[in-house]
Amino acid sequence: MATQSQVVLFPVRDVDKAKALFTTLLGIEPHADAPYYVGYSVNGTEIGLVPNGHDQGLNGPTPVFDVDDIVSMFAALQAAGAQAEQEPTDVGYGTLVARLRDGDGNAIGLRQAATGA
Repeated sequence: MATQSQVVLFPVRDVDKAKALFTTLLGIEPHADAPYYVGYSVNGTEIGLVPNGHDQGLNGPTPVFDVDDIVSMFAALQAAGAQAEQEPTDVGYGTLVARLRDGDGNAIGLRQAATGA
């Protein structure tokens, strides 16, 4: 079962410019600031800037839904008509992510927390 989207990822080409813009927009400094990811926590939602996200297949903001079983949800969404874009992948420490597109081309991200997290 998916919960509400708690993460929205934005692909950015110039992380410094994007960081300046989002820091101004959100009125806070990022809690995570690394060459591969800049993250802001806003009212329980993570706003993430993904440098070179375009090269990873992101072409606009992507909501990411937390799920208990990413493999089952990925398969269920495909059966419901979504097209696979990124198979479930371990991105570190046991956290799995995947991405699909609905029939209108909108991105849908999935995330499964590491077991015990």
